[in-house]
Amino acid sequence: MYKEEWEAEWERVLWKKKPYPDNYVPRSFLSSLSRNPNFTPYTYGHLVVLSCPISQHLASIFVFLAVFMRLRQKLLDPRALVWISAGVFMTGYVTWEILNCARADSTARNINRAKTLKASILVFLALMSLSPVLKTLTAATSSDSIWALSASLFVLNALLADYTALRPRSNRRERLTSVLSMNAAISSSVVLASRLSDDISVFGLILFSVQTFALFPMLRRRIQDTARPLQIVVTALLSGLSLALTYPLSATATYLYAFSFIFVTFVAPAMLVWAQRYKNEIRGTWDPAVPKVYRRLSVSR
Repeated sequence: MYKEEWEAEWERVLWKKKPYPDNYVPRSFLSSLSRNPNFTPYTYGHLVVLSCPISQHLASIFVFLAVFMRLRQKLLDPRALVWISAGVFMTGYVTWEILNCARADSTARNINRAKTLKASILVFLALMSLSPVLKTLTAATSSDSIWALSASLFVLNALLADYTALRPRSNRRERLTSVLSMNAAISSSVVLASRLSDDISVFGLILFSVQTFALFPMLRRRIQDTARPLQIVVTALLSGLSLALTYPLSATATYLYAFSFIFVTFVAPAMLVWAQRYKNEIRGTWDPAVPKVYRRLSVSR
């Protein structure tokens, strides 16, 4: 008979002395029950656009493998590959400058240009001097071991790659997984380059791998943050280039890439949209309070 009075006096506190027992649960306890309070449903088109960086990375791997096979089978002149790499580097650098022209002052841009030029010359000279050594790096290793090691490293590269956007003027350090991903790709490129016959082929392939797995991911992440239409165009171009280079060499590899591209770009987003209908997160008064901390932007004087 005291239930009505207890309902009126009930509070969610234990430090006050109350006429009802501590384990008393009123009928209004579940009145604040909510399901999926902070849930925002995904749309299929948005998820397809978010999957573009993964599709670009997979296309880059298949393009690199196609270039390696053409060099190994003497179907591609290594000197032409060096010039193509130089042209792609200039195109990517101009794109980077266009994306950054409105977000950085002229002094910072000039300093970055000088650093980029110095680093490019050092990398170019280092690769030229190391090419004869890299050509004989795995001379005592069987080809089957090289193919297995290279495939494992490329799988590790794809799994650990950083697919998030790179915001300008961000002081965030590179993730450990991103560094490991780049190291795995470069290591795989080195062991593959050791199977080529001449020094200029080794130099061209390693130079192309540095651009593909070290420089292009940075440009891809910047495009992902600033120019979404360009991101879709780059995805289409890389996918078409991968299919065009892979199909004359191996139909199996072409079908493998086509299946991977379709699954990552179109099937996986559809599966996520379908699965989100089963999301059921219940929130109520029994959940611990989450403090809201507002960080003030420090203004340097």
